[in-house]
Amino acid sequence: MTDGLLYENQAHSAGFQTVCGIDEAGRGPLAGPVFAAAVILPEGFAVEGIDDSKKLTPKKREALFGEIAKNAIWGIGFATEGEIDQVNILQATFLAMKRAFDALNVRPDFALVDGNQMPSLGVKTQTVIRGDSLSESVAAASILAKVSRDRLMVEIDRIYPEYGFAKHKGYGTAYHRAMLKKYGPCPVHRRTFLRHILGGSDCE
Repeated sequence: MTDGLLYENQAHSAGFQTVCGIDEAGRGPLAGPVFAAAVILPEGFAVEGIDDSKKLTPKKREALFGEIAKNAIWGIGFATEGEIDQVNILQATFLAMKRAFDALNVRPDFALVDGNQMPSLGVKTQTVIRGDSLSESVAAASILAKVSRDRLMVEIDRIYPEYGFAKHKGYGTAYHRAMLKKYGPCPVHRRTFLRHILGGSDCE
């Protein structure tokens, strides 16, 4: 990542004291919650390999998760599949981001958020398109959110092993779609995401 603290440094230069990066994981899957993380990196934090979580191997994400969790200030939040169905995925993502932000034990006065849509956090917020590739704190948040969600989907797989959640993490793979058609949805499926696969009546 080239100059991964550019946005953080710009915020500090503008007079903001504490900057956090926020990112989500799991907007696209057919099942499970959407997760978000908020991360405040300490001054001088330097861990090689922090980048957009989607570019990293699971092993690398797990290793970086430990380093970030040990050294940074961070919070995790999520919105359930029921909340996704109730308010839509965008608003549920904002809800997860707000919960992650509120879970921080230090209150930031500036937030960098991946993407081009802004949750209401109560502090100055800047969206950054491809922020998980351009901002180190947003990238760190993407890793924490992704690993946290993947761990939960592995746990869910133990409850509903027939769907293969441990492998695909709820995304709409061919196998997942085939198992949906065979078994129907389970309680962690997002009903509003399944209408084009199963039809409205089969999603209830």
